[in-house]
Amino acid sequence: MAGRLLKVSSLASAVLASSGFYLYNRPLDLNDLSVVRFGRAAAATAVISYDYLTAFKHVEHGTEEYWTLKSEVHRRSAERLRDLCCANRGTFIKVGQHLGALDYLLPEEYTSTLKVLHSRAPQSSMEEIQQVIREDLGQELSEIFVSFEENPQGAASLAQVHKAVLRDGRTVAVKVQHPKVQRQSSKDIMVIEVLVNAVHWLFPDFAFMWLVEEAKKNMPLELDFLNEGHNAERVADMLAHFPFLKVPAIHWDLSTKRILTMDFAEGGQVNDRDYMKEHGINVNEISENLGKMYSEMIFVHGFVHCDPHPGNVLVRKCPRSQRTEIVLLDHGLYQVLQPDFRMDYCRLWMSLIKGDMSGVERYSRRLGAGDLYPLFACVLTARSWNAVNAGISSVPVTHAEDVEIRTNAALYLPQISDLLNRVPRQMLLLLKTNDLLRGIETTLQTRASSSSFINMSRCCIRAMARHRRSKAPSRRRRLQITLSESVSLWKLSVYELFLWLSGSPAARWLTALLAFLH
Repeated sequence: MAGRLLKVSSLASAVLASSGFYLYNRPLDLNDLSVVRFGRAAAATAVISYDYLTAFKHVEHGTEEYWTLKSEVHRRSAERLRDLCCANRGTFIKVGQHLGALDYLLPEEYTSTLKVLHSRAPQSSMEEIQQVIREDLGQELSEIFVSFEENPQGAASLAQVHKAVLRDGRTVAVKVQHPKVQRQSSKDIMVIEVLVNAVHWLFPDFAFMWLVEEAKKNMPLELDFLNEGHNAERVADMLAHFPFLKVPAIHWDLSTKRILTMDFAEGGQVNDRDYMKEHGINVNEISENLGKMYSEMIFVHGFVHCDPHPGNVLVRKCPRSQRTEIVLLDHGLYQVLQPDFRMDYCRLWMSLIKGDMSGVERYSRRLGAGDLYPLFACVLTARSWNAVNAGISSVPVTHAEDVEIRTNAALYLPQISDLLNRVPRQMLLLLKTNDLLRGIETTLQTRASSSSFINMSRCCIRAMARHRRSKAPSRRRRLQITLSESVSLWKLSVYELFLWLSGSPAARWLTALLAFLH
């Protein structure tokens, strides 16, 4: 213990000394100085580490007092982390939001505290917005737009969105990057990497290097709004057969790496049940369509929108057709799944749905989980091991099971950390996406519905058949695969019809009548 405390104090002293020397020699705006941001982050890390090192000295491990105290330490550490993200903004808020989305991977005290970062994002001033537009588009704001709302429609960690009207009368959404984010992001990632390594040095069980690797890989992509525009067009074309999905069209003549101009889309957030009730939107239809979209992206195409938090998924009634629509926004972060990985992932989910435990073990191991495959199955599905054994499609989710999963997230944090460092990098964003979608389903009260498993199975069957056809040596073999696919899809449709009939009013009336006659 003394050795660890010495490490913390040495680290803090070195940071303070270097920070003071730097500030003495370069009197600049403090909020823009990387050394100040580093000092702030290092101080918060040192305080959190010291708290974990000293809080449990006089408490017996495993007692009720121990678990109560541990929850308190988690809570205040999460609050310090949240305050750090709000102070340093930019990349720190983005990383904090990522952690806040991992409901079934991190202790509840962290995820619930960090979720507020979605509403704590900074706002750039109107002068800063005008400066970015002037630099990137070469014109004054008034030369491009008839009107431009000063209050943003939404502000995120990297950018904010304004509603505007073009000179031809079209209403658009203009996403403008915060001017300092581009310059600070690479330095902030270095700071986070240094501190994660320092914490791992103090606490060997803490191995969250996967978080740094993801930030290094994804941040440059998210800061390139031209890349986001291309992603939006690709997914709109890829899922064009879904009439309910709307992706705002991009205005390329008014878009750059720091500015993205697109059609303006109205709608309520996907987790706003009151909005849906007010506008006559069917909650189950929204949940089912969201599942169809993501199953198609993950299993069939391997091109996955990885930030489906409620602010990026809007719902609305089309004013002309009165059909329910889903508007998908923010296309900066996509994961491209390699074919072999995608096939193993398909087979794993099919095994999980059917309760095929040998398949669960085989494909979990192939995806890098090793001996931690039971934990991997629970993390992936957010279900208990008992539910996984029975087949997740046949066991409803209960509140007690949810509490068990969240409790285990705290108990098995070192093992979860080890697991996340083992699995392929492609898996990490999928786990985040799963948790965000699960959060939406929980709010809509549609979790683990039979329709979601049927849609998932349908996409898995199609994806595996397509993959096998691409490897087939002859036309006859391809025909056999297509026939087998058609039979499997037909069986699913018959099962779906059976479920619909068994749940219909006519079926309930017939059941009651038979019971009465009996």
